[in-house]
Amino acid sequence: MSLIEHLQTVRDFRTQPNYPLWVVLLLVVMGTMSGCTGYRPLADFVSRQQPELLTVLKLPRQRLPSLSTLRRIMVRVDFESFTQAFKAWAREQFTPAPGEQLATDGKGIKVSVSDYDQPYQDFVSVVSAFRVAQGVGVGLETMRNHQTSEIKTVEGLLEKLQLKGVCFSLDALHTQKNS
Repeated sequence: MSLIEHLQTVRDFRTQPNYPLWVVLLLVVMGTMSGCTGYRPLADFVSRQQPELLTVLKLPRQRLPSLSTLRRIMVRVDFESFTQAFKAWAREQFTPAPGEQLATDGKGIKVSVSDYDQPYQDFVSVVSAFRVAQGVGVGLETMRNHQTSEIKTVEGLLEKLQLKGVCFSLDALHTQKNS
């Protein structure tokens, strides 16, 4: 399936859309892959690429969504469904070859920290598996440190990926013996 076909599986929450939801999601993916990390840079990307995208995508409208439309849609989109659609496409397109090196790592998301004044803070982390040679992520899981550990999250991620014959590099944290 193409990326567009995967994005079309994300349920549209709007009642009278001007653009199909997949168009907005595709623009977000393309803009993000081009280094746009905010709404304004994303809107600038869409504006710059508009003539070519309208031709390639064969859309009935003569313009693409504006900054306010992009923002309005992205704050309400079902992020879990969007993520699953993208991950399904990425798994199909970027399956690691035997012998390839993958790096796994967890990173805390700063804005998710609560209990700043406590020695054991609660926060959300993202654990990913990354194809080193191609610079492409092949798996991603989120976790709350009060609910689970990075070790369990990585184990779950590797189980979901079902990869054989690849070489994983992991933090020293993952060398602990079971007790």
